[in-house]
Amino acid sequence: MRTHSSVVAFFGSWFLAAYCWAATAHAADPLTLRGATMGTTYMVKVHSPPEEADWESETVAAIDRELRSVNDQMSTYLKSSELSQFNDSDSTEWFDVSADTAGVVAAALDLSEKTGGAFDVTVGPLVDRWSFGAGERTNDVPSEDELEELKKSVGYQHLQSRLDPPALKKDIAGLRVDLSSIAKGHGVDRIVELLKRGGAENVFVEVGGEVRVAGDKSGDSWKVGIQQPDAGGRELLVAHKIRDAAMATSGDYRNFFEVGDQRYSHTIDPRTARPVTNGLASVSVITETCMLADGWATALNVVGQEEAMRLARENELSVLVVQRLNSGFVSSGTGELAEYADADVSADVAGADAATTEAEKAEAKTFTQRMAPVLLMTGLTFGAVLLAMAVGVIFGRQAISGSCGGLNAKVDEDGVSRCTMCSTPSEACQELRDKMVEK
Repeated sequence: MRTHSSVVAFFGSWFLAAYCWAATAHAADPLTLRGATMGTTYMVKVHSPPEEADWESETVAAIDRELRSVNDQMSTYLKSSELSQFNDSDSTEWFDVSADTAGVVAAALDLSEKTGGAFDVTVGPLVDRWSFGAGERTNDVPSEDELEELKKSVGYQHLQSRLDPPALKKDIAGLRVDLSSIAKGHGVDRIVELLKRGGAENVFVEVGGEVRVAGDKSGDSWKVGIQQPDAGGRELLVAHKIRDAAMATSGDYRNFFEVGDQRYSHTIDPRTARPVTNGLASVSVITETCMLADGWATALNVVGQEEAMRLARENELSVLVVQRLNSGFVSSGTGELAEYADADVSADVAGADAATTEAEKAEAKTFTQRMAPVLLMTGLTFGAVLLAMAVGVIFGRQAISGSCGGLNAKVDEDGVSRCTMCSTPSEACQELRDKMVEK
């Protein structure tokens, strides 16, 4: 029979091997870079990055430069940005901008056409009046007269974009453009392309919750998390695997205010000049580029469940729509997200915002998944050893040598087993064993 010390050695070796295997897998985790941009944060993960000595430091600097460039072109907070200068101009002539800015505005106008104006980058004045802009948050509800007056300076039909030479034009002097619903996704796309040019083939880029991935992680797909609405960032509804694609989510659970029993979402319907009231809690979209995923998520969040599903099918989008009901949530989906449709999500989850991003939560599951086979094999092996020891006792009539020194097979003059002494210090076991040997 196997002695106690050899059993310990066996399991010690097994767990050491398992630990070393897990540690090796953990050591292969991707290089992670973080920073701040566009009023939010970004996270970049690179699996198997190039081995050049200065690659990491040079890449960090390049990412910061690229994101600063996006801000210099499209920020509405920087007065010196191209977009701010265009907004401040009273001219209705062509206004020169970079090719990037003209391209993003052109994509926005295309989305506006496809959604019948549900997506509109000129909606800024309405966003500000509803307390979701850069100014002071008053959380008061504007009057009908105020909204009608503001609508006179809103409308994508009054905006044009020209790609060659790149320029923007408005036919209302007071028209303003706000690209916040699409510029973050554009920024993600630019970082992915920058990393590819730098020799990184397997990357995960996230800016403010909008994600695009390229390649994989040693054969495993990247995972992107979709947050459970109203869970305060503490739970995931979905952790979805994607490759060479982008995902963006828009929802009313992140930014809203309430007056009485009425919730006012930060998502404004340009057609009504009011926050959406269609009951959608979140919309997630998968497309090839993050710019389009970002824009489509916002647009579908405006139109409501039925119209969102129609547009998703018409434009061949993978979409997950989560609708808020009195009894909880119900979801519907298309494309590769259709498998999560009608997920049963509790309506009673609440809590404070978590610091960990949805993407990180999805990735955090991988270590547990890697360890699962090790734990299963350990349990099976342990059971097999115990079975073998029991067989030896029954058929070989031999005592199991262990911390009791064989006392489990001995009884005193009253017929009482001494195996219970196993839970006492070894000195007590030794003393009792010596006394029984003397008898």
